[in-house]
Amino acid sequence: MNNKMNSKIDNKSEKTYWPHMILGFLLIGITLGYWTVKHAVQMPVQEVNEYMLKYQQADLGINDILEKKHAFDKTYTIKLNNVKMMVMTDNINSKIPQPNAVTLSKGENHFSYTVTKKDGTVVSNAKVSFLLTRPHTVKDDVMIEEVPFKNGMYVTPSIDIQKPGRYTLQFRAKIDDNSVGYAEERAYLKP
Repeated sequence: MNNKMNSKIDNKSEKTYWPHMILGFLLIGITLGYWTVKHAVQMPVQEVNEYMLKYQQADLGINDILEKKHAFDKTYTIKLNNVKMMVMTDNINSKIPQPNAVTLSKGENHFSYTVTKKDGTVVSNAKVSFLLTRPHTVKDDVMIEEVPFKNGMYVTPSIDIQKPGRYTLQFRAKIDDNSVGYAEERAYLKP
């Protein structure tokens, strides 16, 4: 009888730790989930402004946008004038060629574009807009809704550029409701 009592006491003195381990893993999981959500909310989400539209607008109307661009490209051309180009060297580890970029100057910058028919006739009645943007952010965007026509070119007002780095020059010319053209150039401001 004494042996039976000792064995019951020994069984009760043995502790199992698996409920504590499950509780610990659950607490670690909840803590890591909270940490992930907290840091994800703090990260800025930037919109893409392809075709000078918000992503959702461009995505919903992409077929219409491409049809209008194709109609424009058949008849008209857009050319950026009076800029200095930076010759880009190709990456030896990549087979993708790097297009040359427009060299920006610190301070005031002007951009002039010509819209011409394929026969060389200058188009003076297009509704033209311009966007200076940086890749992966819309915080520093400079949007000019109507670019004036002067001396055969569409010339932007002066734009003050101070932050060094990569930029994108986007230009949209609307001739009529069925013909809208886009031009996009990479640009760079050296530090």
